[in-house]
Amino acid sequence: MSGISGVGGYSNLNSYYSALSSGSRINSAKDGAAELSILNKEDSQTRGFKAGSENLEAAKSVTNIADGALEGVTDYLQRMKELAVKASNGLLANDDKKAIQSEIDQIKEGIENISSSTNYNGIKLLDGSNPSMEIVSDGQGTTHDITNVSSTLETLGLKDFDVTGSFDIGAIDKALETVSNGRTQIGAQANGLESAFNYNSIASYNTTAAKSRLGDTEYGEYVSKLQKETNLNTYKIMMQKKKQENDATNIQRLMTSI
Repeated sequence: MSGISGVGGYSNLNSYYSALSSGSRINSAKDGAAELSILNKEDSQTRGFKAGSENLEAAKSVTNIADGALEGVTDYLQRMKELAVKASNGLLANDDKKAIQSEIDQIKEGIENISSSTNYNGIKLLDGSNPSMEIVSDGQGTTHDITNVSSTLETLGLKDFDVTGSFDIGAIDKALETVSNGRTQIGAQANGLESAFNYNSIASYNTTAAKSRLGDTEYGEYVSKLQKETNLNTYKIMMQKKKQENDATNIQRLMTSI
């Protein structure tokens, strides 16, 4: 064995077996130090894109949750305006206005419930406590900011809205505009996140393809190399065995002649 190993009998075989079993022709520095360094960098980039894409998926969920909740706030505000218009009728009695205000109070409670309960993984999205969140989208540290919208009654200017006294219907219109602008902002952020996610997908695919071209085993080529190396080693073993037999014969002849 040592004689064969000394002339590289098994080192190539081990390398070929490793390439065929792992699917990669570069498994250690001895297979190509420069190529291994490049492959490691490309692998790191691919992992960064994968982790960043997971972050972006979570961020898209945040925007979807926030937008859906603000849609509910919009529905409440539109109903509140209908009631406020009814309450503006000078022919209504005070009891009628109180009945309308009772429903408006329920609407206000619903808006506050949405603002206080809307969250992602425990992070409040619409109560103003988390005005912005930073999302890392790749291994290079690229960031995207999500700016949250506050939909509390205080932010909307409707905390003390009451139709039983003097009131301004225009306050509801301003609140609707605030929510609409917030949804527009969220939509723009969602589009940005989607673009970043698509970029990651393309970049990850290209990086993986480059890594494959550089490091993947060409099975036909390596099977052929393995067969040639196996045949060569078999020949070396036969020649070594023949040499040993000849040496033994010569020694025996020498001993006989003495």
